[in-house]
Amino acid sequence: MARRTGLKALALLPALAIVVAACGSGEQAGEAKGVPLVAAGKLKTCTHLPYEPFQFEKSGEVVGFDVDLVDLVAKDLGVKQEIINGPFETIESGEDLNAKKCDLAAAGMTIKESRKQNFDFSAPYFKATQALLVKKSSGINSLDQLKGKKLGAQSATTGLDYANKNAKPLGAEVVVYEDLGLLLEAVKSGQVDAGINDNGVLLDYAKKNSDLDVTKEFDTNEDYGIGVRKGNDKLRAKIDEIIAKAKSSGEYDAIYEKWFGKKPTSK
Repeated sequence: MARRTGLKALALLPALAIVVAACGSGEQAGEAKGVPLVAAGKLKTCTHLPYEPFQFEKSGEVVGFDVDLVDLVAKDLGVKQEIINGPFETIESGEDLNAKKCDLAAAGMTIKESRKQNFDFSAPYFKATQALLVKKSSGINSLDQLKGKKLGAQSATTGLDYANKNAKPLGAEVVVYEDLGLLLEAVKSGQVDAGINDNGVLLDYAKKNSDLDVTKEFDTNEDYGIGVRKGNDKLRAKIDEIIAKAKSSGEYDAIYEKWFGKKPTSK
């Protein structure tokens, strides 16, 4: 009996080989137009919410500037973007990308050398600088005025780097928050005297909160990039290609104006 079963199994091998060959003849699962993806039919994006207007929840859906840009890439590949929210620390460290939790990381993320050690970046797609958010009644418009006061910053960001390097030596107490939402609330409620973060998100928040103001922008000359797993050159090239097309066609300007209320002065 056992021997007969083995012969039957051997007899099935040619048929099995044909099925495997057939599956391998076309585009593999987890691939679109030759670009390797974590899962078939999806372009998975790791991000950290909220970071308005780049990515945030509205009416149960994640929307924003970065979301719209990545949607252009997904559309070209013929797949749907799926957004995965998680800690910024595991995005910045490359842990999420290396674990294949996502294909790319789009989180209003500055290109910097320490991050380049962990993953590859697309070409720059957004200009940013650090800025100071305060209550209008505070009179604070410089780091010098924060001596003996509290300055809020977001964990693992270039804002925190800037605060530790430039404000702490002047006598400011740097208070670290896990996400942007907690930082903004701390400024609004008076838990801290000021908050530092990228100008785009702070200007957006001040526009919606008349008691707050961005009183200082620091010339940090930062560029945002989209992160991909090291060696995923095909996806990185596709992102660069689509963003370049969007900039030349005017689609980038339209998306920018949609989220920032004006056309970009630089790209």
